[in-house]
Amino acid sequence: MAWAGWPGTAAAQPAAPYPDRPVQVVVSWQAGGVVDTIGRALAQAMSDVSEGRFVVVNRDGASGIVGAQAVASARPDGLTIGFGPITPITTAAHTVRNVPFDVESFDYVCRVFENVLAVVVAEGSPFRTMPDLVAAIRARPDTMTYGHFGTNSLGHLSFANIVRGLSLRVTDVPFRGETPIYPEMLSGRLDFGMGTVGGARGKPVRLLAVFGDERSVAAPGVPSTRELGLPTLQPVLAGITVPRGTPAAITARLDELCRKGTEEASFRTVMGRLGEPIMYSGREAFTAQARRDNAEKVEVVRSLGLTPQ
Repeated sequence: MAWAGWPGTAAAQPAAPYPDRPVQVVVSWQAGGVVDTIGRALAQAMSDVSEGRFVVVNRDGASGIVGAQAVASARPDGLTIGFGPITPITTAAHTVRNVPFDVESFDYVCRVFENVLAVVVAEGSPFRTMPDLVAAIRARPDTMTYGHFGTNSLGHLSFANIVRGLSLRVTDVPFRGETPIYPEMLSGRLDFGMGTVGGARGKPVRLLAVFGDERSVAAPGVPSTRELGLPTLQPVLAGITVPRGTPAAITARLDELCRKGTEEASFRTVMGRLGEPIMYSGREAFTAQARRDNAEKVEVVRSLGLTPQ
């Protein structure tokens, strides 16, 4: 190979702008769902603003762990990136046995949206507010039931954190995901459930509280757990991650394309149709949020005495 500066060689050619080859966007959830739909819309928007090609590949399985591992083990060259909730990184790493990565296995490029968790009751429930619900749980220890997304899931951890903090006694019922919780709650077989703002939209239910420091822009009339003085975990943060060690120039470029992508009319149209607010934040802020999320999960898992499943 001839190198610039050697006698008789041509000057080195400037590097092609990133991305000069197709970039694989690993979405850790199945095709057709909300995360996949948003990931595909963002990949197309980023392709449009860069004249590159960002191509979604679904690697679902084990609640996002399969896809996260595919990203963590990829070459840190910017040609394999991840998109979706970082729950497999900051939660599953502490609640599932033998997860082969942790929060330090990734660099955090940009947050795009949040999947906000909520305490949900049926529309006909007598509980109108979160204080109503807490008072009823105190008055009827060990008799009330609630559904969540599965043992050690974020839905489970979020309400278990409240149970521990307020010394409540209530029975949790694990489900495989959010969807099957609603018919059980609407039939009266559950007193309340953990859901998401997006998942509850259009259903005959009432949100009593959203998890986080602030109210959700998608449900501005619902108080946050922080506002109510309850033990609080962050919403589910979702965005772009890359393998740890990806060159800073590439992560900076990805962040730039991410920001521009979220500003594209095509992406905003998809998010508007889904009812999902765009919650962009850049590398520094997203990294801080991810580390905080991880630290909170470590503390909650330890305090609850949970063991990996």
